[in-house]
Formats: sequence, structure tokens, C-alpha cells
Amino acid sequence: MDEQFYIEHYMWMNYGQGICLVSRPRLNDYDKNMLFGGYSLTTSNCKVGSSLTLLFLSFISLSSREAESFKEQGNAYYIKKDYSEAFNYYTKAIDMCPKNASYYGNRAATLMMLSRHREALEDSQQAVRLDDTFMKGHLREGKCHLSLGNAMAASRCFHRVLELEPDNSQAQQEVKNADSVLEYEKMAELGFEKHDFRMVVFCMDRALESASACHRFKVLKAECLAMLGRYPEAQSVASDILRMDATNGDALYVRGLCLYYEDCIDKAVQFFVQALRMAPDHEKARLACRNAKALKAKKEDGNKAFKDGNYDAAYELYSEALTIDPNNIKTNAKLFCNRGTVGSKLKKIDQAIEDCTKAVKLDETYIKAYLRRAQCYMDKEEYDEAVRDYEKVYQTEKTKEHKHLLKNAQLELKKSKRKDYYKVLGVDKNATEDEIKKAYRKRALMGNKTLNLVQKEEEKKFKEVGEAFTVLSDPKKKSRYDSGHDLEDDTGNVGDFDANNIFKAFFGGGGGQGYSFEANQSSGPGNFFFQFG
Repeated sequence: MDEQFYIEHYMWMNYGQGICLVSRPRLNDYDKNMLFGGYSLTTSNCKVGSSLTLLFLSFISLSSREAESFKEQGNAYYIKKDYSEAFNYYTKAIDMCPKNASYYGNRAATLMMLSRHREALEDSQQAVRLDDTFMKGHLREGKCHLSLGNAMAASRCFHRVLELEPDNSQAQQEVKNADSVLEYEKMAELGFEKHDFRMVVFCMDRALESASACHRFKVLKAECLAMLGRYPEAQSVASDILRMDATNGDALYVRGLCLYYEDCIDKAVQFFVQALRMAPDHEKARLACRNAKALKAKKEDGNKAFKDGNYDAAYELYSEALTIDPNNIKTNAKLFCNRGTVGSKLKKIDQAIEDCTKAVKLDETYIKAYLRRAQCYMDKEEYDEAVRDYEKVYQTEKTKEHKHLLKNAQLELKKSKRKDYYKVLGVDKNATEDEIKKAYRKRALMGNKTLNLVQKEEEKKFKEVGEAFTVLSDPKKKSRYDSGHDLEDDTGNVGDFDANNIFKAFFGGGGGQGYSFEANQSSGPGNFFFQFG
């Protein structure tokens, strides 16, 4: 020990119960007021070799042995992995001998095991200040820097170890680790600029293997997870940081970002405001807060216009809201669906389908968008597509309502595969019996008031007209047809009818009067012609 150091930094104190050694910097006002007959060891009254100095040095020797005892006990607890107790005993050793570099080095190692890397960094730096040749001190300082994400500072410390011991294998490996962290950091920066967020997450995961206590890397990873829509993971990373540092503005920003992207805008704004309170210059938090407020206001204005029946204004407001933040997937999915609903009200069915398709591309779980698109397909009589959407909905949410919608779409699909007798006759589905008869009369006469031979195409059309009339003129058959039942299962082949009889029923005949509709035997089976009687 440096005898002169103790002379300059310690003093004897007499509290009436004997003398004791006290560190000068530890004296408080109370101690000074209680000092009776104190003997201050200074160069003026305590010369090296004096009796008082010899007594003092004996005490120093005793203090050193006691400090070593504390260190040994700390080592024992460290081996047992009881790092809290090890920390306590190393602290006692330092209090007894504050100029011993190894004690700081040991406490630094303990603090690293307790994940208190910043405190460990301070102790390791103090150790190398006391002894610049202390290799373990440099090595631990480098590890602390690396754990905290400062790879360049870490590399300098490891190279210092190699200066002291060129063959130190641990330092050689740590230099490689530091270089890897620097490389991953550069790759992540480039990936972020290109919006390759998966690459950033990959790089940060690799970097965090060496820089496990780096909040900067963790925040960057969390932000990119949020950009990828992996909100629970991002929230978890940000929450872990805030448990250790509740004032971390970056972590508060990421928490707000996750809520913002999950369309919890009010809560998100609260976190953005808190982040700005902790870090007033946080530009990302400021921009996100502004976008969140603007998006909420524009969406609410669109909703109000829609409720008021002002569909054109609602359509424009939703369109403006969609330009605010393309990265907000969930909110934009809702905006596309809302605009699709407005489009269907404005009879812009194709535009409505397109908007709903954009919504489900952004959020594949968005049931409302599937339902809206399915209804648009039903309106366009594109039943195959409607059935696919309703099946997707029913697989996700097996409710009675969704089951009913699916069955109805399936029925309409089945009906669409049959001949549409209403279209054959050119009437509406709600046509009256008289309208059906008039339509049949018109179709039957169309193009057939000549003596010319009826071609196959005309024959086919006339048969379809007869079938249509046979079904739609019979209330029971019409009801079953409208309900989607297969009429051939109950009544035989609907196409087997006497065309001549139906024709005569409308236009007269028999006894050589009116028209006749007969088979032409010479022309082969299935050929018919009209002639006047």
C-alpha cells in the first residue's frame, strides 16, 4: 500500500471510546462536530517512521487483510452464483481498500452477472484507471461496452488486451464479436432505409447475441416488428425495456406505434405524448402523433357524412384519410371497407368490390370486408365469388347469420346454373301471369310468321320458350322453380311438351284453321315448321 496515500486521505478520530480510522471523504458535518482530540495524519505532524505512523501502518495492514477476507467471501458467493451477496462483500473490500483494482474488477464481473452493465462498466473503467496493465479490467470494460451496443469502444478495449498479451484467445474472439456487431449494425441501417424490415429484425437478433443489453438495438427490432404487423412481439420487447427504464422515449414510442397500428388511436396518442415528454426532440413520435390525430379526425368526419346520407362527401373523406399513412394497415383496411360500403350505396359496385379486395389484402382476418364484397358479388349475380367469400366467413365465425348467408348464396348459385326461364321470356322475376302469357305470345311469334323451314337454332329457342311458359304459367312449378328445386325430379322432363298444343292454345287452330306446328319427316327427327291453315 502507498503509505503517503493513507497519510493524506485518512485521519484518526476519538469519539471518547477509543480511536478509529476514518476516510476523509466520508466525514460528514456530524462527524466533524463530534470530533474530540482528533489527530489528523498529515505530512506535517506524521512523518514516515514515527511511532504514530507505525501504529497507523499496522492498522493499514490489518485493514488490507480484512479487505482480502471480504474479497475471498465475495469469491465464494460468486462461485455459488449468489451474485447479490458477492456484490455486497466486494463492496466492503472496496470500502476498506479503495485503491485496489482487482476489487473493482471482481465487482464489475458480479454486476455483469446481475445484468447491471452500466454500473459494471463504471467499475471496470475505475479498475483500469487504477492499473492500466490490469488485463481483466480491460477485458471486462470491453464486454460491458459490447453488451451495451458500443462495438467500437469494445474493440479498442480488446485490442489493448492484445497489446498486453498478444496471444490472449478470449480477446481475439471478442474482437471478432465486436466486428460482427458493427457489420450487422451497418446491414440493419441499410435494410431500414430500404424498408426491408425482416432483414433489420434478423440483423438485430444476431447483434443482440453479443449486445444483449443494448436498448437501441432492441428498440430498432421492436419498431421493425411493428412495421411487419407483429405487434405482440414488438409490445413485448418495448415493455421489457420500460421495466428497466420507464423513461425510455424510444420504447414509449414503439408502444404507441403498436397501438396506433392496431387502430387504438386514443391510447397510442397518450404514449406518443409521453415519449415527447421524455424526449422533446423525438421526431418519429411527433410525426406519429400528428398522423394519429389527423387519421382519427378524417375517419370520424367520413363516418358522420355517411350517417347523414352524404355519400359523395363520405367517399372523398375516406379517400383523403387513406393518404395520411400507408403503413397503418388495420386502419386503412377499415377505411377501404368503409369506402367500399359507400361505393355500393352510390351503385359503384365494381369500385366497391375493388376496395373490399384491398381491405382483405391488408387484413386477411377482416370479416366485415368479406361480407361487404360477398354482397356486392350477389348484386352482380356473380354467385361463385359470393359463395367463396361466405365460405371464408363461415369457416372463421360459425354463426347462424353467416350460415344463412352462405346457404342463400349457394342456392342462388344452383339456380344460376339452370336455364333462366325469366330471361328466356324476357320478363322480370316478379312478372304477373298476364305478363308471362303476353311475353310467350310475343316470343312464339317472333320470326316465325313465314312458310320457311325453321332452322335448328330457331327450333331450340322455341322449345326453350315453351319450357319457360310451361313452368312459369303453373303456380306450383313456378314456386318450386323460384325456390331452387330441380323440377325434373318431380315432374319428369320439362322439355317434353306438345309444342303444337301450346301454340294452338294461343293462336287457334284445328280443323284446318290458324297455324300448325308439325314435324317434318323428310327433314329428319327434331325439325319443325310452321304453316298457315
